[in-house]
Amino acid sequence: MNRKPSLDTQCVQAGYTPGNGQPRQMPIIQSTTFKYDTLESMGRLFDLKESGYLYSRLQNPTCDQVAAKICALEGGSAAMLTGSGQAAIFYAVFNIAGCGDHIISSASIYGGTYNLFAITMKRMGVEVTFVDPECTPEELKQAIRPNTKLIYGETIANPALVVLDLEKFATVAHENGLPFVVDNTFATPVNCQPIQWGADIVVHSTTKYMDGHAAGLGGCIVDAGRFDWTGYPERFPGLCTPDESYHGVVYTQQFGLGGAYITKATTQLMRDLGSVQSPHTAFLLNLGLESLHLRMKRHGENAKAVAEFLKNHPKISWVRCCALPEDDYYQRAQTYLGGNCCGVVSFGVKDGREAAIQMMQYLKVCVIETHVADARTCILHPASTTHRQMNDEQLKEVGIGPELVRISCGIEDAQDLIADLEQALAQI
Repeated sequence: MNRKPSLDTQCVQAGYTPGNGQPRQMPIIQSTTFKYDTLESMGRLFDLKESGYLYSRLQNPTCDQVAAKICALEGGSAAMLTGSGQAAIFYAVFNIAGCGDHIISSASIYGGTYNLFAITMKRMGVEVTFVDPECTPEELKQAIRPNTKLIYGETIANPALVVLDLEKFATVAHENGLPFVVDNTFATPVNCQPIQWGADIVVHSTTKYMDGHAAGLGGCIVDAGRFDWTGYPERFPGLCTPDESYHGVVYTQQFGLGGAYITKATTQLMRDLGSVQSPHTAFLLNLGLESLHLRMKRHGENAKAVAEFLKNHPKISWVRCCALPEDDYYQRAQTYLGGNCCGVVSFGVKDGREAAIQMMQYLKVCVIETHVADARTCILHPASTTHRQMNDEQLKEVGIGPELVRISCGIEDAQDLIADLEQALAQI
């Protein structure tokens, strides 16, 4: 077969190909360690001269097969799983930025990531500059410092639903010798492959759409394998100079541009910090990935139907969904998302915070959860939950007002979701 498998087929079959008489379903290798016949054969693994498995804190066959599937879906060169989406984001950044370094991020990002950058990594000596996602290329360039190591953004921001201008951010990053890191959780590779638009590193909270059933926490990092770290050896010494903890290996020399970044993240960060994804969780994630292409279509259809209903309701002040022609990001969604959207809709309830909270108490089908991007519809008031650590000024900066409600439309019947919202709004 000369034809490259479609994304739909890759969702089902990529990552694991059984041999003759082997299990058709990807097996769970539920083992912490692996047996070798000689110390010499194990030693070659410790020297990174051969590939194989030593200990599941570093690598596990089941996890690697699922990572390979996500890598194929994103069009990358190498990938690794982590124990959560937050771990994936932290590893992706900390792999190339440490104490004394600086990063740039779009201001419209998930509240947990904002806190990671602004508070936790600041305590580790990494400074961050948050920029308006609608900044001009010149304004973005002005944020770059001599010690800047990367530029970061989300394809579809959570929960502001800003669709990022990927090409603008990628162009400025590359013109200044910086990698562009993109969180593609809300879009998924079904709707957008950021690597095609210039991203160098793609991260996911696999807990969301990829798993799709609230069954397991997880994250993934995918390397495009295109950024030339060797062109900036002083900026990225961890990839271009000897690692004494692994007998002086130089990752870019031994593993090339296609493998250096993920190998370093595995052998250094996963070794020392241990935010692993369990083989059983990876198995569940793979089951979710097998239907991802089907579920994302239904999520998007339901989101558009709910958004159409909300925009005409007298108790709703505004609606944000890039599937609506009047949405600020509709045209950008045509470019980057193929005209699609995720299942998340943000909207503002007239009369503000108290009315929004009151409305949510009357819902029956739509359930209040901290979760999002699930087969079951869930709803949240970010200002009083996920983003409650932010003050009003910070909330405004990331595009979240006190009246904002985020609904993540599942794969139920759209008319049932609309009827539930209608009856709840009627009671406020």
